[in-house]
Amino acid sequence: MLNAVFWLSLLLLIYIYVGYPLVIRLFAAFRSVQLHRDDTYRPSVTIVISAYNEAAEIGSTLTNKLEQDYPSDLLEIMVVSDESDDETDDIVLQMAQTSRCPMRLIRQTPRQGKTAGLNTLIPQARGEIILFSDANSQWDKQAVARLVSNFADPEVGYVTGKMVYVNEDGSLVGDGCSAYMKYENSLRESETRLGSIVGVDGGIDAMRRDLHVRLRPDQLPDFVQPLKVVEQGYRVIYDPRALLQEHANQDADSEFSMRVRVSLRALWALKDMAHLMNPFRYGVFALQMISHKLLRYLAFIPLLSLTVASVLLAPRGGFYGLCFLGLVVFYGLGWAGRINEGKGRNLPFFYSVPYYFLLLNIASSRALWAFLKGEKRVVWNPRRG
Repeated sequence: MLNAVFWLSLLLLIYIYVGYPLVIRLFAAFRSVQLHRDDTYRPSVTIVISAYNEAAEIGSTLTNKLEQDYPSDLLEIMVVSDESDDETDDIVLQMAQTSRCPMRLIRQTPRQGKTAGLNTLIPQARGEIILFSDANSQWDKQAVARLVSNFADPEVGYVTGKMVYVNEDGSLVGDGCSAYMKYENSLRESETRLGSIVGVDGGIDAMRRDLHVRLRPDQLPDFVQPLKVVEQGYRVIYDPRALLQEHANQDADSEFSMRVRVSLRALWALKDMAHLMNPFRYGVFALQMISHKLLRYLAFIPLLSLTVASVLLAPRGGFYGLCFLGLVVFYGLGWAGRINEGKGRNLPFFYSVPYYFLLLNIASSRALWAFLKGEKRVVWNPRRG
């Protein structure tokens, strides 16, 4: 019995993190769906931004959107302030007076969260294409044009861009500041070739306005809305040319809290959209949902069972002993990463990867516990780098 637990746990972890990417890449190689992109396509667009107490960021974010290389007569900006009690509203109203395109502020009271704000904004939007930005998102100047070029393909309903992290001095760090983002971006490229992706970056997304579905305030729009697009028979794709620059969290506690919140809302989203995991109806996309999302959020379970089984089987030596030693080294590096991070030291690659991997899985375990208790999180606080 213990042997079975060990091998099932190990094989499941290998599938989640290695096997699925290989399978999806293989599928895409044999069944690649063509994308009919047109870089001259220029529909009307509305950029929507949800903000709560973002006085420190909202000005630079709006300036960034106004500097987009896109015709003024086809551009509109809308901001929903979720009962902000700082200077966020005043900054938006002041910038609207000199804006090169229509800019509107809608104040949401009482505070209800991002999803409720989008439910209010989008029915009032004039653009054919809705673009979603966070209140601290800095887009490349060609981001709008690159995102909308994909909608020249009538089968595309939703597009997400590529998030890259920056240091405090603004320089790009690698290809996304971490192996995690490189890993996710690689998966999205394969999933796009296959048909649709199952995860997006909420700070640089776009969708057809007529495909928008009103969501409950407790639902995660960055996850549920793209799935609603797939449900309507359209593709959700990734365009790495559309770049979003964002500051990474500078401490583990902020990152951990954010990951718990996102994971919790994602678990509720998976529950709401569980019918998409029916392979008899949704085929390969159901496999993607199960492998990329459901199993990923629950990966801490086989990780825990593998650890326990390895400890108990280690005295037998051989492969079991090697696996036990490997886990000891892996957890040790993760713990060393935590200690060094707490002292403000830069982390080498061989510390940061185990550290971040364990942070994600511990956050997922905390989120599952909250999910089982029926906990939901609707409102948000500004994400500080």
